[in-house]
Formats: sequence, structure tokens, C-alpha cells
Amino acid sequence: MIRSLWLGAAAIAVLSAPVHAEEVTLRAASAFGLGTTFAKPFESFVDWVNENGKGVVQIDLVGGPEAVPPFELGNAVSSGVVDMGNVPAAFYTNIIPEGDALKLATNTIQEQRENGCFEIVDNLHRDKMGVKYLARFGDRIPFHLYLTKPVEGPDLSGLTIRTTPVYQAMFAALGANLVRTAPGDVYTALERGTIDGYGWPSQGVLDLGWHEQTKYRVDPSFYRVEVGVIVNLEKWDSLTDEQRAFLDKAAAELEAMNEESVAVNAKEDAAQREAGIEVIEFTGADSDKWIGTAYDEGWAAIDKIDADFAAKLKPCFN
Repeated sequence: MIRSLWLGAAAIAVLSAPVHAEEVTLRAASAFGLGTTFAKPFESFVDWVNENGKGVVQIDLVGGPEAVPPFELGNAVSSGVVDMGNVPAAFYTNIIPEGDALKLATNTIQEQRENGCFEIVDNLHRDKMGVKYLARFGDRIPFHLYLTKPVEGPDLSGLTIRTTPVYQAMFAALGANLVRTAPGDVYTALERGTIDGYGWPSQGVLDLGWHEQTKYRVDPSFYRVEVGVIVNLEKWDSLTDEQRAFLDKAAAELEAMNEESVAVNAKEDAAQREAGIEVIEFTGADSDKWIGTAYDEGWAAIDKIDADFAAKLKPCFN
């Protein structure tokens, strides 16, 4: 009888002991070249996970655009070619056209998590793309227009501007001729004079060497950078609660880095000026038209795609 009691107690102890799943390794890729401005935060995220997640989660970062072309990365995550991607929603508007709205947020990702906006964005990604929207980097980094020739006001008529979906509606409304090229082709296009300028964030111009062909930056800035970390939904759902909680913690660590961008923006501004990029600053009515066109046209474009979605998002993005 004593032996039976002992065996029964041992069995209960085994059954009640916490069960830890085996460590899982996620394959990830970045839409930006490793070591460049908009890949570095994701690389830090990967390093943090690999350092702190031993036995739980590890990430195998397979590379940047040489591994998966930037505008195909969203689909690669959606289809499970890779498990995770570091990619702006503007790069997969062919799958989620509404993703173009993410640039229009004027508050922080932490505020969006509190007011329910993050959940709306996550559900959009789950429903239309089959991915988990895990984290956002860049909400403290604004965009600018960079030019090879000066302008006197917010009229871009006669200028050929390299664009992406991020600025397409705004620049078109201001009269620009638009062309779309991969980031790797911008330097040559500037050098040959086939484009007169490009939209780009406040960071990264010197990183890419574009300052060598750039003479002017237009202020004020507009929109905010959105580089998301997305995870294949089937893979996400296959993780344990412990693994998902750990990745949520890693996401919070990444998003906390957004505050550091304020100081980096100031350093980048000084470096651009030192490199010879002259600032053209619109004031008064010109400034109002510049900023007003950016957000009016931006929201109008989302309204055309899905007015109900735009109505849900707009209040919690401001």
C-alpha cells in the first residue's frame, strides 16, 4: 500500500510539473539591407531575442533584399516562406491597401496600443494577410522631400519625383510626375537626372550615399515612418503561450527604442546640412498647404479603399 501511494504521488507530481515546449527558431528577413538605418532596430530586436530567449525562441535572420526582394517580403511572410519580416506596410499594399494608412498616425505606438488602434491594425493583418502584426518601429521619424533643384512653394509641377505608395497621393496632388524605383536605383537616377528628387525619412540619406546627389530638403516634415515586424499567423498560433508572451516582451523593447529617434533625427539634420543639403522651409500659407495636402490626400486615399476602416482608424491615430 505504501508503495502504491508513493507511485501515485510521483505520478501526480509529474503531471502537475510545468511543461516547457522545445525551443523554436523563426526564420526572418528584412526589407532593408542589413546594417542600414531601417534594418538596425530589427537587428537589435533579433539580438535581444537570441540573447534572452535561449530555450524559448530564437531567430535566424537570413538577410535583407538579397534574400527576399523588399516588395515581395510581405507575401513571403504571409505564405510562410519566412516566418517573420521587417517591412513597412507600404511595401505590401498589393495585399492590404489599407496598410497605407499607418503612415498617417500622429501619436505613438504605445498610445495606439492603449486606445485600441493597435488591435484594429493587428486584426486587419490577421484577416486579410494571415499574419500577426507584432511591433512597429519609426513613429518618431518623419518624412521629407529631397530635391536636386529648388522650389519656391508647394507646387511640384514639372518635377519628376521618385515615389512609393507612401507619398503617391500627396505628390500627385501637388503636380509632380511620379516614377517608382527600388531604393537601390535612386542614386543612379539622381546622377543621370532622370528624377529631380525623392521622398525619404529624416534618417538614412547619408547611409545610402544619396546626399552626394541631393541639394535641397523641404521642410516641414510630414507623415511618420512605419516599419512593422510581422509574423506568419499559422506559425504564431503554433507557438506556446510562453513563446508568444516572450515575443510580445521583445516587441515592447523594440518599440521603446522609438524615443531614441528624436536625438538621432537632430544628428541627422546636422549631418545633412554639413554635407551641403540646403533646407527650404515653407512657412505660413505654404506650410499649411504642404501639410494639409499631405494628410487630406492621405486620408482621402484610405477613404476610397475602405471608408469604414478609415473612420475607425482616424480618431485613434490622432
